[in-house]
Amino acid sequence: MMVDIYKPHISGVTNYVELNKRFLEIAGHEVYVFTFGNENHPDDEKNVVRTPGLPYKDTGLQFNVTYNKRTRQLLYTMDVVHVHHPFLSGTLALRYCHTRNIPIVFTNHTRYDLYAQAYLPMLPDTVGEAAMKTYLPPFCRACDLVISPSQGMAEVLRRFGVDADITVVPNGVELSRFLAPVTPINRGELGIPDNKIVLAYIGRIAVEKNLAFLLRSFNGVAEAYPEVHLLIVGSGPELENIQGQASNLSQGQRIHFTGFVPYERLPEYLSVADAFVTSSVSEVHPLSVIEAMASGLPVLGITSPGVEDTVEDGKTGFLSSNDLAAFTAKMVRIATEHKLRKTMGQNARQASKIYDIRLTSEIMLGHYQRLFDQASEYHRGLRYRILRLVDKWR
Repeated sequence: MMVDIYKPHISGVTNYVELNKRFLEIAGHEVYVFTFGNENHPDDEKNVVRTPGLPYKDTGLQFNVTYNKRTRQLLYTMDVVHVHHPFLSGTLALRYCHTRNIPIVFTNHTRYDLYAQAYLPMLPDTVGEAAMKTYLPPFCRACDLVISPSQGMAEVLRRFGVDADITVVPNGVELSRFLAPVTPINRGELGIPDNKIVLAYIGRIAVEKNLAFLLRSFNGVAEAYPEVHLLIVGSGPELENIQGQASNLSQGQRIHFTGFVPYERLPEYLSVADAFVTSSVSEVHPLSVIEAMASGLPVLGITSPGVEDTVEDGKTGFLSSNDLAAFTAKMVRIATEHKLRKTMGQNARQASKIYDIRLTSEIMLGHYQRLFDQASEYHRGLRYRILRLVDKWR
């Protein structure tokens, strides 16, 4: 697994890589994570290989355009590499693995064009999309397998000009953690009275999550329906800003922030909620949405790649256009139509089961095996053996 950033950084990609690694190891396979950072970082799992780089502010991200010799030589022994970030890690995979016919799998987890808009607002929107159209098509052609976690994201890649074959494989979730009965966290600890309707958002508090939109929509609902509360679980670079915005709203006292919550405790917080709400349009495959569905919660989201692939409007939740009035109207429905909300929650729990990590890991393992078998004939050749001999000395 090749990633630009790994734990202790928290993100959907990091969670997926850690989870997929663990389940492949349970199945008897040896899995390494190649990333950047302090070589002496005390990891709580085996086979995490870090190459030092140039730190970028306080993000936890480090930049490097190469791996050190020890890391390169270990990478050369891999049977398959799976790239989860196309730029730094992807470039290194092509440099070190392509010439040695080590199969390269690439999963596009992120709407990089939308991230560019969120974090580089001074640039025209077309710049982010133009960069994707320049870089992604040749990169994907050089990979042996291109994975999209959702059909909607596959269509976005096509819009960027990617003409390589794209296989849709959902990112798996450890559903057993969310399907199992759990004791909800005490509402009193959250400052929420009993017998209130709780709408929950769980995830990273960052610009690309569009939380300011969510706050404005909730405030409109809360002014008309005093029994509704909003629970925001998570942390991130925008936490203080979003807390400040909430405090300035007329109904801000009914918006409750928990800050960081350990992943293993998320089911306790989801079980206290009546519905899950998100206004993000940058998701590729929203793991938090799937976790909420597995917990029996209907979901309110905005029609966009990833979310619309996961939520069925009117059956497992509601989808809205990216319009404040439309989204607020749907929030009113999910908060007040109690019988429908319960039915949609039951449907959501059932629909979530196709994302079980045991199923998705088995699908990925089949792809890994096929690519390994295809590469094996080359690895028996004289050219490969000579190249491996040279690798030991450089």
